[in-house]
Amino acid sequence: MPSSKIRLDKLLSSLGYCSRKEVASLIKDGVITHTLNLPLKSDTKVAHDEIFFEGEPLDPPAGMVILMHKPLGYICSHDDGEGRLVYDLLPERWRRRDPKISTIGRLDKETSGLLLLTDDGALLHRLTSPKHKVSKVYEATLDRPLKGDEGEIFAAGTLMLNGEKTACLPAKLTVIGPTHATLEIIEGRYHQVRRMFAAVGNHVTALHRSSFGDLELKDLKIGEYRLINKELF
Repeated sequence: MPSSKIRLDKLLSSLGYCSRKEVASLIKDGVITHTLNLPLKSDTKVAHDEIFFEGEPLDPPAGMVILMHKPLGYICSHDDGEGRLVYDLLPERWRRRDPKISTIGRLDKETSGLLLLTDDGALLHRLTSPKHKVSKVYEATLDRPLKGDEGEIFAAGTLMLNGEKTACLPAKLTVIGPTHATLEIIEGRYHQVRRMFAAVGNHVTALHRSSFGDLELKDLKIGEYRLINKELF
Protein backbone atom coordinates (compact mmCIF):
# COMPACT_ATOMS: atom_id res chain seq x y z
CA MET A 1 0.00 0.00 0.00
CA PRO A 2 1.63 3.32 -1.03
CA SER A 3 2.51 5.92 1.58
CA SER A 4 0.18 8.91 1.87
CA LYS A 5 1.60 12.14 0.51
CA ILE A 6 1.88 15.52 2.25
CA ARG A 7 3.58 18.82 1.53
CA LEU A 8 7.36 18.59 1.66
CA ASP A 9 7.74 21.58 3.99
CA LYS A 10 5.16 20.19 6.40
CA LEU A 11 6.83 16.77 6.41
CA LEU A 12 10.33 18.07 7.13
CA SER A 13 9.26 20.56 9.79
CA SER A 14 7.21 17.88 11.61
CA LEU A 15 10.32 15.68 11.72
CA GLY A 16 12.42 18.54 13.12
CA TYR A 17 14.81 18.88 10.19
CA CYS A 18 14.11 22.55 9.53
CA SER A 19 11.41 25.20 9.53
CA ARG A 20 8.93 25.33 6.67
CA LYS A 21 10.52 28.59 5.50
CA GLU A 22 13.96 26.98 5.18
CA VAL A 23 12.90 24.21 2.80
CA ALA A 24 13.21 26.23 -0.43
CA SER A 25 16.82 27.23 0.24
CA LEU A 26 17.75 23.71 1.32
CA ILE A 27 16.35 22.34 -1.93
CA LYS A 28 18.38 24.93 -3.85
CA ASP A 29 21.54 23.92 -1.95
CA GLY A 30 20.97 20.24 -2.71
CA VAL A 31 20.42 19.25 0.93
CA ILE A 32 16.89 18.00 0.24
CA THR A 33 16.55 15.68 -2.74
CA HIS A 34 14.10 13.21 -4.25
CA THR A 35 15.11 9.54 -4.40
CA LEU A 36 14.40 9.57 -8.16
CA ASN A 37 15.98 13.02 -8.63
CA LEU A 38 12.60 14.53 -9.45
CA PRO A 39 12.29 18.33 -9.07
CA LEU A 40 11.03 19.56 -5.70
CA LYS A 41 9.35 22.65 -4.31
CA SER A 42 8.27 23.45 -0.76
CA ASP A 43 4.67 22.59 -1.56
CA THR A 44 5.40 19.41 -3.55
CA LYS A 45 3.32 16.50 -2.26
CA VAL A 46 5.67 13.68 -1.34
CA ALA A 47 5.72 10.36 0.50
CA HIS A 48 8.05 9.93 3.47
CA ASP A 49 10.24 7.37 1.71
CA GLU A 50 10.71 9.53 -1.41
CA ILE A 51 12.94 12.12 0.29
CA PHE A 52 16.61 12.26 1.22
CA PHE A 53 18.11 14.82 3.60
CA GLU A 54 21.86 15.23 3.10
CA GLY A 55 21.77 12.03 1.06
CA GLU A 56 20.20 9.96 3.85
CA PRO A 57 16.67 8.54 4.27
CA LEU A 58 14.45 10.48 6.66
CA ASP A 59 13.97 9.55 10.31
CA PRO A 60 10.93 7.37 11.04
CA PRO A 61 7.56 9.10 10.73
CA ALA A 62 5.27 9.78 13.69
CA GLY A 63 4.93 6.69 15.85
CA MET A 64 8.63 6.38 16.71
CA VAL A 65 9.57 4.47 19.89
CA ILE A 66 13.01 4.86 21.50
CA LEU A 67 14.61 2.60 24.09
CA MET A 68 17.22 4.48 26.12
CA HIS A 69 19.72 3.50 28.82
CA LYS A 70 19.08 6.48 31.07
CA PRO A 71 22.10 7.71 33.03
CA LEU A 72 21.97 9.01 36.59
CA GLY A 73 21.53 12.76 36.92
CA TYR A 74 19.07 13.22 34.05
CA ILE A 75 15.41 14.10 34.49
CA CYS A 76 12.31 13.07 32.52
CA SER A 77 10.98 16.57 31.93
CA HIS A 78 10.67 19.06 29.08
CA ASP A 79 11.53 21.92 31.46
CA ASP A 80 15.21 22.73 30.97
CA GLY A 81 15.14 24.84 34.12
CA GLU A 82 15.15 21.65 36.19
CA GLY A 83 18.55 20.35 35.07
CA ARG A 84 19.90 17.97 32.45
CA LEU A 85 17.08 16.41 30.41
CA VAL A 86 16.94 12.91 28.92
CA TYR A 87 15.94 14.64 25.66
CA ASP A 88 19.39 16.27 25.57
CA LEU A 89 20.78 12.81 24.77
CA LEU A 90 18.78 12.65 21.52
CA PRO A 91 19.61 14.28 18.16
CA GLU A 92 18.65 17.94 18.16
CA ARG A 93 16.11 17.51 15.37
CA TRP A 94 14.28 14.85 17.38
CA ARG A 95 13.71 17.45 20.07
CA ARG A 96 11.91 19.60 17.49
CA ARG A 97 9.56 16.88 16.23
CA ASP A 98 5.81 17.50 16.17
CA PRO A 99 4.14 15.59 17.78
CA LYS A 100 6.68 15.97 20.57
CA ILE A 101 8.70 13.03 21.90
CA SER A 102 7.89 12.30 25.56
CA THR A 103 8.89 9.63 28.06
CA ILE A 104 6.57 6.69 28.70
CA GLY A 105 6.37 7.07 32.45
CA ARG A 106 9.32 8.51 34.35
CA LEU A 107 12.52 7.53 36.08
CA ASP A 108 13.63 10.01 38.73
CA LYS A 109 16.94 11.85 38.58
CA GLU A 110 18.73 9.30 40.76
CA THR A 111 17.38 6.23 38.93
CA SER A 112 19.14 4.74 35.92
CA GLY A 113 18.11 2.12 33.41
CA LEU A 114 15.56 1.32 30.76
CA LEU A 115 13.48 4.27 29.63
CA LEU A 116 11.03 4.38 26.73
CA LEU A 117 10.19 7.50 24.76
CA THR A 118 7.68 8.06 21.96
CA ASP A 119 5.82 10.64 19.90
CA ASP A 120 2.78 8.32 19.76
CA GLY A 121 0.31 9.78 22.25
CA ALA A 122 -2.05 6.80 22.15
CA LEU A 123 0.77 4.35 22.88
CA LEU A 124 2.09 6.55 25.69
CA HIS A 125 -1.35 6.67 27.32
CA ARG A 126 -1.89 2.92 26.97
CA LEU A 127 1.47 1.93 28.48
CA THR A 128 1.16 4.34 31.41
CA SER A 129 -2.45 3.44 32.19
CA PRO A 130 -2.84 1.34 35.37
CA LYS A 131 -5.16 -0.94 33.38
CA HIS A 132 -2.27 -2.03 31.14
CA LYS A 133 -0.33 -3.53 34.09
CA VAL A 134 2.98 -3.68 32.26
CA SER A 135 5.68 -5.46 34.24
CA LYS A 136 8.76 -3.47 35.25
CA VAL A 137 11.80 -4.84 37.08
CA TYR A 138 14.01 -2.66 39.28
CA GLU A 139 17.35 -3.53 40.86
CA ALA A 140 17.64 -1.92 44.28
CA THR A 141 20.63 -1.44 46.55
CA LEU A 142 19.52 -0.92 50.15
CA ASP A 143 20.88 0.99 53.11
CA ARG A 144 20.42 -1.90 55.55
CA PRO A 145 20.02 -5.69 55.30
CA LEU A 146 16.66 -7.16 54.38
CA LYS A 147 14.75 -8.59 57.34
CA GLY A 148 13.32 -11.55 55.45
CA ASP A 149 9.60 -10.78 55.43
CA GLU A 150 9.64 -8.14 52.69
CA GLY A 151 8.86 -10.59 49.88
CA GLU A 152 5.74 -11.82 51.63
CA ILE A 153 4.59 -8.27 52.41
CA PHE A 154 5.10 -7.06 48.83
CA ALA A 155 3.37 -10.12 47.36
CA ALA A 156 0.29 -9.79 49.57
CA GLY A 157 -1.08 -6.75 47.78
CA THR A 158 -1.92 -5.06 51.06
CA LEU A 159 1.01 -2.66 51.47
CA MET A 160 -0.12 0.93 51.95
CA LEU A 161 2.18 3.76 50.98
CA ASN A 162 2.23 7.03 52.86
CA GLY A 163 -0.39 9.38 51.44
CA GLU A 164 -2.10 6.69 49.33
CA LYS A 165 -5.70 5.51 49.68
CA THR A 166 -5.31 2.13 47.97
CA ALA A 167 -2.83 -0.67 48.59
CA CYS A 168 -0.09 -1.51 46.12
CA LEU A 169 -0.82 -4.36 43.75
CA PRO A 170 1.15 -7.56 44.45
CA ALA A 171 4.85 -7.24 43.59
CA LYS A 172 7.61 -9.87 43.35
CA LEU A 173 10.80 -9.49 45.35
CA THR A 174 13.88 -11.51 44.43
CA VAL A 175 16.71 -11.37 46.95
CA ILE A 176 20.20 -11.18 45.45
CA GLY A 177 22.13 -10.37 48.60
CA PRO A 178 21.64 -8.91 52.11
CA THR A 179 21.25 -5.37 50.72
CA HIS A 180 20.57 -6.14 47.07
CA ALA A 181 17.29 -7.25 45.47
CA THR A 182 15.08 -6.91 42.42
CA LEU A 183 11.45 -5.85 42.62
CA GLU A 184 8.95 -6.51 39.85
CA ILE A 185 5.91 -4.23 39.88
CA ILE A 186 2.95 -3.73 37.52
CA GLU A 187 2.13 -0.18 38.57
CA GLY A 188 3.86 3.15 38.13
CA ARG A 189 3.13 5.20 41.24
CA TYR A 190 5.32 8.15 42.14
CA HIS A 191 8.69 6.88 43.44
CA GLN A 192 6.93 3.57 44.06
CA VAL A 193 9.90 1.26 44.60
CA ARG A 194 11.64 3.68 46.95
CA ARG A 195 8.42 4.19 48.91
CA MET A 196 7.69 0.46 49.13
CA PHE A 197 11.06 -0.23 50.73
CA ALA A 198 10.59 2.80 53.00
CA ALA A 199 7.26 1.33 54.11
CA VAL A 200 9.06 -1.77 55.39
CA GLY A 201 11.73 0.24 57.19
CA ASN A 202 14.50 0.39 54.61
CA HIS A 203 16.05 2.99 52.31
CA VAL A 204 17.02 2.62 48.64
CA THR A 205 20.50 3.99 48.01
CA ALA A 206 20.68 3.05 44.29
CA LEU A 207 17.97 2.11 41.81
CA HIS A 208 18.15 0.78 38.25
CA ARG A 209 15.32 -0.36 35.97
CA SER A 210 16.45 -3.44 34.07
CA SER A 211 13.33 -4.30 32.09
CA PHE A 212 10.02 -2.94 30.84
CA GLY A 213 7.63 -5.67 29.73
CA ASP A 214 9.66 -7.99 27.51
CA LEU A 215 12.22 -5.28 26.72
CA GLU A 216 15.73 -5.33 28.21
CA LEU A 217 18.78 -3.09 27.83
CA LYS A 218 21.05 -5.95 26.75
CA ASP A 219 24.32 -4.41 25.48
CA LEU A 220 23.03 -0.84 25.31
CA LYS A 221 25.56 1.39 27.08
CA ILE A 222 24.73 4.20 29.50
CA GLY A 223 23.39 7.20 27.61
CA GLU A 224 22.82 5.24 24.39
CA TYR A 225 19.48 4.57 22.72
CA ARG A 226 18.01 2.61 19.84
CA LEU A 227 14.79 2.64 17.87
CA ILE A 228 12.42 -0.28 18.46
CA ASN A 229 9.37 -1.52 16.62
CA LYS A 230 6.20 -0.23 18.23
CA GLU A 231 4.44 -3.38 17.06
CA LEU A 232 6.17 -5.02 20.06
CA PHE A 233 3.41 -3.42 22.12
